[in-house]
Amino acid sequence: MTLLRRPTGRRAAAPGETVTESPGRLTFEAFRRNPLGPAAVAVLLLMGLVAVAAPLIADYPSGYGEDVLAPPGGAHWFGTDDLGRDVFAQVVWGTRVSIVVGLAASLLAIVVGVVVGVAAAYFKRADAALGVVVDLSLSLPVLPLMILVAALAGPSVPTLVVVIAAFSWPEVARVVRSQGLAVVPLPYVSASHALGGSHLWIIRKHVLPGVAPVVAVSVVLTTSRAVLSEAGLSFLGLGDPDSWSWGAILHNAQRSGSLATAWWTTLFPSLAILLLVVSATLVAVAYNDASNPRTR
Repeated sequence: MTLLRRPTGRRAAAPGETVTESPGRLTFEAFRRNPLGPAAVAVLLLMGLVAVAAPLIADYPSGYGEDVLAPPGGAHWFGTDDLGRDVFAQVVWGTRVSIVVGLAASLLAIVVGVVVGVAAAYFKRADAALGVVVDLSLSLPVLPLMILVAALAGPSVPTLVVVIAAFSWPEVARVVRSQGLAVVPLPYVSASHALGGSHLWIIRKHVLPGVAPVVAVSVVLTTSRAVLSEAGLSFLGLGDPDSWSWGAILHNAQRSGSLATAWWTTLFPSLAILLLVVSATLVAVAYNDASNPRTR
């Protein structure tokens, strides 16, 4: 008896033919069936579109305005700040800086974390030393050190990217190492060794594809954490003073004293941060459920 699989939208199997689906397609179909996953992806894509099209959506908030601390209304959807600048324009332009910092810091942390994690899983002699480095980095008080380094280096977007990435890669390395330890002992990896494959070739062809699902989730989660870190540092006045970000909006509201009197100056940038973080978390959870055969 032949097992026939007939997924929706695919051709029926011919008599005597076995139709199998790749793990990637099974994961995609399971992810698509989860309503939270596609909805969260749509929100993230919308935020990315806002960041790219910021000049077409709102004018750059600068100078002064006549309506000081005006509440949300028809003229100003999100109200104005203590200098009469439109809060909606600040949130739109802040989306660009916050997402750029988050993505850049995340990619840098992912690269370092993947290199360290794969090296620790593949090269047994380096595992102990790299493990000590990762454990030591994870035990450090991250927020005080980030504040210290950012204050010493000076406020700027590149500084934020490097500082956030420097304290984000250990978590990625630990997760990648755990997945790599399950991939390296597999038979096809041992067979590649027996056939004389080089270390670099085996890592590129077998180990990296094996840890790729974990890396995909780490990109999303690390980006959301980087956005939170950027918002926190900018709120403390350690961000770039010449650019808008969600944290910079909150910093200006706190510095001007409108943090408690004009609720709209803090509500909308806070909602933007919350929306991005929740959406990124939902994407990661939905992807984990879809990629796990037990929960699929």
